[in-house]
Amino acid sequence: MITAVLLLSCMVVSAADKFTVYSVNYPLAYFAERIGGEHIKVVFPLPSDVDPAFWEPDAEDIAGFQQADLILLNGAGYARWVKRVSLPRRKLVNTSAVFGQEYISVAETVTHQHGPGGEHSHAGTAFTTWLDFKQAIQQARAIQLALEKHQPEYADTFRRNFALLETDLECLDTDLKLLTAVNPKMLFIASHPVYQYFARRYNIHLQSVMWEPDVMPKEQQWNQLDRLLQKYPANWMIWEGEPHKQTVTKLQKVGLGSLVFDPCANRPTQGDFLSVMDENIKQLKQAYLKNK
Repeated sequence: MITAVLLLSCMVVSAADKFTVYSVNYPLAYFAERIGGEHIKVVFPLPSDVDPAFWEPDAEDIAGFQQADLILLNGAGYARWVKRVSLPRRKLVNTSAVFGQEYISVAETVTHQHGPGGEHSHAGTAFTTWLDFKQAIQQARAIQLALEKHQPEYADTFRRNFALLETDLECLDTDLKLLTAVNPKMLFIASHPVYQYFARRYNIHLQSVMWEPDVMPKEQQWNQLDRLLQKYPANWMIWEGEPHKQTVTKLQKVGLGSLVFDPCANRPTQGDFLSVMDENIKQLKQAYLKNK
């Protein structure tokens, strides 16, 4: 009995002492989990119903970040709360710093709201960097190097795990390159301005509006769409999440199909980052095959 208690005590201490990594979004948390494996504890403390880009942490959440051994930042203006709080600089890893000169500026200034995060604007710098899978590899590489620096005794493991993750991300990149080459002139409308790096990397013609998947658009929004389609005859609208059925039906009447390409900024209810991206590509493939 005493032996069992001692063993349990050792296990609890071991878990508590594990190198702790906090992340501002799910893609970085996923990359860290893949690379660090059993040698680290990855914490992504956000609730499932918020957009991590516009999340506002409370005092307890901030304390958790401050006490972490490593803090993974996305860069590109993502998680603006980071600039308003005091976080240990030595723990910060800006995973997109290596391609900072290639950030995309966004001129859009319309404010809107989705979820409990309050009103916000997408103006400034485009931040869904990981939807360019070559950039995602660079972000994962930054995580690998940071883990090696802090835990050099596991460097070989981190490198092997990164190589496996890199292969998976390269496959996604190749699949999209081949798919979009089938019809490079296809026109798309995005329900939100979050696909800039995705469109640039995979040569996708894209115009963005500001529609929420779970809200039926107002008449003014439909009128704006009609005017857009007159000069930009797109065939498909790309959504971040499953759109309202009435919206889908009305879009079909104006010649627009609907597909979901989930940026996966937050942890999915099922599967993981890789499975979500595989499903995204399947959805996109339907559009390209129908419009060859």
